[in-house]
Amino acid sequence: MKTLEDLFEHQLKDLYSAESQLIEALPKMVKNAKDKKLKEAFESHLEETKNHRDRLKEICDDLDIDPKGETCKAMKGLIKEAEDFIKEDPDQDVLNAGLIAEAQRVEHYEISGYGTAVRYAKELGHKDIAKKLQKTLDEEYEADEKLDKIAEQRLNKKAID
Repeated sequence: MKTLEDLFEHQLKDLYSAESQLIEALPKMVKNAKDKKLKEAFESHLEETKNHRDRLKEICDDLDIDPKGETCKAMKGLIKEAEDFIKEDPDQDVLNAGLIAEAQRVEHYEISGYGTAVRYAKELGHKDIAKKLQKTLDEEYEADEKLDKIAEQRLNKKAID
């Protein structure tokens, strides 16, 4: 990597890998969530994640970049952590609260990645691409906020006892 453009390309490929891995992992979160609202939030985010990956593919096509070939090691680790937590077979209410915590770690990672990509796109003069990336960033913030509300309004309290 020699230029910001090279680094931007790397970031896009990393995000594409992260979204692809998440598409594989979210059905497991849906399956293991025992709360209806949490299940629905994960199902909704799975559809959103597919749109995020499609948007990244569109951006990469515009820039003549092949988005495949990178593996986001951070997302791989975050997913493994979530899988390990599920294998511990916690109480149902603790499982729900823990799934939210694991999902929010993922959201915060994505927020960081998309925030960086938006900044790079703007600095490189890719205004339309920056807008597309900003749309995804906004959706990641909304997903995190939705999980916050589910945790605060219901699931964390249930896990106290």
